[in-house]
Amino acid sequence: MKKVFRILGIVILVAAFGGTLFFLYNKSKKKPEVFETKNPFISDVIMKTVATGSVVPRKEIEIKPQVSGIIDELFVEAGDRIQKGQTIARIKIIPDMVTLNAAETRLNRAKINFEDAQVDYDRQQKLFDKNVISYEEFKNSKVGYDSAKEEMSAAENNLELIKNGVTKKAQSATNTLVRSTIDGMVLDVPVEVGNSVIQANTFNDGTTIASVADMSDIIFEGKVDETEVGKIKEGMPIELEIGAIDKEKFEAVLEYISPKGIEENGAIQFEIKADVHLKEGQFIRAGYSANANIVLDRKDNVLVIPEGMLMFEDDSSYVEIQTGEEQHFEKRFVQTGLSDGINIEITEGLKPEDKVKGEKIDPKKLKENDSSQG
Repeated sequence: MKKVFRILGIVILVAAFGGTLFFLYNKSKKKPEVFETKNPFISDVIMKTVATGSVVPRKEIEIKPQVSGIIDELFVEAGDRIQKGQTIARIKIIPDMVTLNAAETRLNRAKINFEDAQVDYDRQQKLFDKNVISYEEFKNSKVGYDSAKEEMSAAENNLELIKNGVTKKAQSATNTLVRSTIDGMVLDVPVEVGNSVIQANTFNDGTTIASVADMSDIIFEGKVDETEVGKIKEGMPIELEIGAIDKEKFEAVLEYISPKGIEENGAIQFEIKADVHLKEGQFIRAGYSANANIVLDRKDNVLVIPEGMLMFEDDSSYVEIQTGEEQHFEKRFVQTGLSDGINIEITEGLKPEDKVKGEKIDPKKLKENDSSQG
């Protein structure tokens, strides 16, 4: 009986040892690599570069006052559409006391001179009517009277201008009313009623009352890196993507490339401008950020493969094609054309029915797919 148990134990040990060896052998055995395959397909290939920037009005005007003073009244606000010549604001003039005092003194003197000239003129008029004096003497008194009257009128107008910025005779031509110089939309009104404003002069640009722009004429302003600027030229079509407007693209035409670059963050950037074509009734707000896709070259309906499938040997490019056997590939040299960074055109060496070797399939995923199909 003991002999039987001993033999049985030996058999179990041998079986366990053999099973362990078999398990380790299977585990160490290299599993065959499996690659996915893809057929070449027909697609459009568009090679382009991207410029970042924003959309802005081509013509934006800052309206500034012609006199200094205080905003007395505002007639527009941001978003209003206005016409050329329309009143934007009224300015109340705060006169300089020294200038005001000089104007008042001038007027007082003019009144004194006028009253004296009037007395002399009236006396000479009576004498002339009685033929006591000659016409020449009468004429001299009349000229003095008219000159004194004109000087008094000029002094009155000067005082009115200093006080109110307008004369009684020319109220429609007053500088206290700020008017728009173009048709367009008010983009910004950076002042409030009661703010002090100054006119443009040698030392100051003047206070901006409002910014007005023609929103029907929009351009894209962006920058292109020096490595790309040599590939573009005026007249190229642009596909514009505006971040704030989803699922809509705008057509534009490149119309300006700066002849001088500007250094930004260690790279040389060149400014570009493009005319944006808006559809009828379409409105874009000024300042939207945008990306301009500049089409450098394109080919439509050509045979392509994903660029990652292409391999290189010396100066030649090739792919691996599956032969009649599953997962058996052979090298085939091909001629390539245009690439957009994702797909590349194949001009020679492939047909649509060829199966091209792609990326290796992860064994874990392959096992999961087999189990799910089972």
